[in-house]
Amino acid sequence: MTSTHAFWLAGRQATGETAFDVTSPWDGRVVGAVSVPTDAQVEEAVAAAYAVRDEFAATPAHVRAAALDHVSRRLAERTEEIARVISAENGKPMKWARGEVGRAVSVFRFASEEARRFNGGEAQRLDTDAGGQGRLAFTRRFPKGVVLGIAPFNFPLNLCAHKVAPAIAAGAPIVLKPAPATPLSALVLGELLAETELPAGSWSILPVPNDRMPALVQDERLPVISFTGSEKVGYAIMDSVPRKHCTLELGGNGAAVVLADFASDEDLDWAASRIATFSNYQGGQSCISVQRVIADASVYDRLLPRIVAAVEAQVTGDPSDDATDVGPLVSEDAARRVEEWVQEAVEAGATLVTGGKRDGASYAPTVLTDVPADVTISCEEVFGPVLTVRKVHGEEEAFAAVNDSKYGLQAGVFTHDLQTAFRAHRALEVGGVVVGDVPSYRADQMPYGGVKQSGVGREGVRFAMEDYTYERVMVLTGLAL
Repeated sequence: MTSTHAFWLAGRQATGETAFDVTSPWDGRVVGAVSVPTDAQVEEAVAAAYAVRDEFAATPAHVRAAALDHVSRRLAERTEEIARVISAENGKPMKWARGEVGRAVSVFRFASEEARRFNGGEAQRLDTDAGGQGRLAFTRRFPKGVVLGIAPFNFPLNLCAHKVAPAIAAGAPIVLKPAPATPLSALVLGELLAETELPAGSWSILPVPNDRMPALVQDERLPVISFTGSEKVGYAIMDSVPRKHCTLELGGNGAAVVLADFASDEDLDWAASRIATFSNYQGGQSCISVQRVIADASVYDRLLPRIVAAVEAQVTGDPSDDATDVGPLVSEDAARRVEEWVQEAVEAGATLVTGGKRDGASYAPTVLTDVPADVTISCEEVFGPVLTVRKVHGEEEAFAAVNDSKYGLQAGVFTHDLQTAFRAHRALEVGGVVVGDVPSYRADQMPYGGVKQSGVGREGVRFAMEDYTYERVMVLTGLAL
């Protein structure tokens, strides 16, 4: 019999009146049951966070840093156990689940470092103007208030870490809502936070159903919302609370550009390997997975068969098997949607080069060419293991193809030319340009986010801390400067 997992209310374990099952996308087995907070318990958590906000903002940096260090260390110690939780609830192959835990270890370590050095204050003399004689401005940052963190299913630990760790580092209380499909990883994170000396009320982890999210979003005691998920939901949140500060990490349809100078056999083998791996990792369920390959005509005919061979070499199957590269999607409905989009493209004239088969929640790694520009898979985020390959003539056409999208998260540009790299950085309408690799690279300390309909604001520990805080200036008068 599956035991029921408690949730975390103001730093302590609690249970509600109902529970729901968490099932494996791979085989449908129940991997855990999770207690659901009542409305009264949600109110208690929000009220506790709001009440502790001034105390937490004034907590010494070393206290917050020590707590973050502790979580980082304990994540590392429990890597294998937590990776199995991620794999079980998400369907992520173990090789990628272990990598996710490793990234969360780094996020909390980066946050502990930032807690020690963030907000040291900046002095500015004001006597550069006659009216400022004897005056000095001293500026520090203060939390905007309690953060509501809303996390997605595709990185059930690390994207929770990207909400929680910067909030703690900045001294902002946080109420975290994990995705209903994958709450177990977040609840394990709560176990580690509970081992620290953080003030009661400074954090809660509430696995409430999505239909109860609007009440949290509307609550005026939660002035900062950090959301990662779909474009539709993210913009609905922002539109519903126009006076709140919202950070939205939304969708993408990541492009990998292979230019004419990236033409040796070694170059093309590297590009094909990276493209194949990162169009299929996490089952393609990553906002920066490779969805579009844009190849110069001079390399296209040599690159395409390499991509196809590398895609077909991806090992699919049981995510608990260390040999597996590609597991299932998060649900059969998700796989069925991908299947429908591929069928639509093929019926409109696209060529199915490999893949295109669904088995329950699993979808075979797929490559399409000759894809019409107006079909869904060209315009939207597929969030599945599907790749389109397109031929272009020259750099200008390649960059225009990248920009011909409502999304702008990250792009990869395979080139050896430094001037080309800087032109790409200037021309591409995205939040990040990765030179010499796919768009799927993310370092957890760098600014991460998009433009256009890929969202607003930036994650990356220090940049999230800036999002969660505001500048407050103090002017000192009558000083002998």
